[in-house]
Amino acid sequence: MLVAIDGPAGAGKSTVARALARRLGFSYLDSGAMYRCVALLAREAPVSAPAQLARAARIELPPPALDGAPPLVLLDGRDVTQAIRTPEISAGASRLAADAAVREALVAKQRELLAGGDWVAEGRDIGTAVAPEAELKVFLTADPAERARRRARELGADAAAVLAEQAKRDERDATRAHSPLRPAEDAIELDTTGLSAEDVVEKIAALARGDRR
Repeated sequence: MLVAIDGPAGAGKSTVARALARRLGFSYLDSGAMYRCVALLAREAPVSAPAQLARAARIELPPPALDGAPPLVLLDGRDVTQAIRTPEISAGASRLAADAAVREALVAKQRELLAGGDWVAEGRDIGTAVAPEAELKVFLTADPAERARRRARELGADAAAVLAEQAKRDERDATRAHSPLRPAEDAIELDTTGLSAEDVVEKIAALARGDRR
C-alpha cells in the first residue's frame, strides 16, 4: 500500500508521515530531503548543472528510528541529515523544485523507490505527479500563522520572518509551471490547525484501515 501525504511547509507532513510509517510498519519517503540534497550539492559545486547533480546523486533514506529521532539522509555515502536543514538549503530546494529537469530526475528516483513494498511518502506532488496511483492520498493544510509558528519553533527562528519567507515559498510552489502544489482530485484534505501530530496520525491511520468517516 502507498499513502501519499502532500501539503505546504509547516502543515505537519514530515512529523506526521514519519510517525504514521512507524505506526503502520511502512517504509518512509521524504521527497523534500531529496531536493534539499541537490540544493546542497549545487551550493558546494555552483558551476555544475543542477539536473546533472540530481541524476548523479546517490540519495539514501534509511527507515526512521524507532525512538522518533529525525531519519538519516545519506548523500553519496555521507550523513547530511543536519546539513540539509538550514534555511539557506531550504530556500535553494524550493527554487530547484521549479526546475523541470531536476524534478524529472528526482521523480524517477522516487518512483523507483516506491515501486515495491508499503510506503508512506510525503512531499508536494506525491499524489499528483510522483504516484497518482496511490491507494490513499491526503493533503494536509493549516492556518498560515500556525504553520509559521511551527516552522519557527522547529528552526529556532523568528515567527514573523518565517511567515514572510513562507508566503514567498507558497507562491513559488503554487505557481511553478511543473507540478504546482495542489491537492490531487481524489485527495482527502485535512486541516491540522489546532490538532496534535498524534491526532493527525490517528486520523490518517484510520483512513488507511478503510474508515472514511
